[in-house]
Amino acid sequence: MSGDYLLVRSDALPEVFLRVARANHLLQTRQVSSCSAAAAAAGISRSAFYKYRDKVQVYDNPINSGVITVQAILSDKPGILSGFISVFCDVGANILTVNQNIPIRGAAPVSVSARIDTMSVSVAQLLESLRALDGVSALDYYSG
Repeated sequence: MSGDYLLVRSDALPEVFLRVARANHLLQTRQVSSCSAAAAAAGISRSAFYKYRDKVQVYDNPINSGVITVQAILSDKPGILSGFISVFCDVGANILTVNQNIPIRGAAPVSVSARIDTMSVSVAQLLESLRALDGVSALDYYSG
């Protein structure tokens, strides 16, 4: 067998691994402030947490994660980028990254990646709202 990693369904794992994953999640989301608190909240000993904390991670499948990346050309005017980003926020998308290059000849390429699984509208409606904004001269997207 080659490789250092296995992909195993969570229901096939010993309970301690699931609890370590829960403790890691509590720390990453800042629901607790220390490893001791995370271990206690997850119902495991600190020694079990420290033994496995770097070895147990939740696999977030990007194909099924509901992520969209929108690429656009925006006018180099105050408020255009913030209006563009606001559309994502207004529909309940969770922005993961925003990249904007330096404007050339009054226009800047922008890329926004966002989780869309909690949106209140369809992807088509999101894209329609973005295209309708003043200052958006081109728009493309891909998901997955």
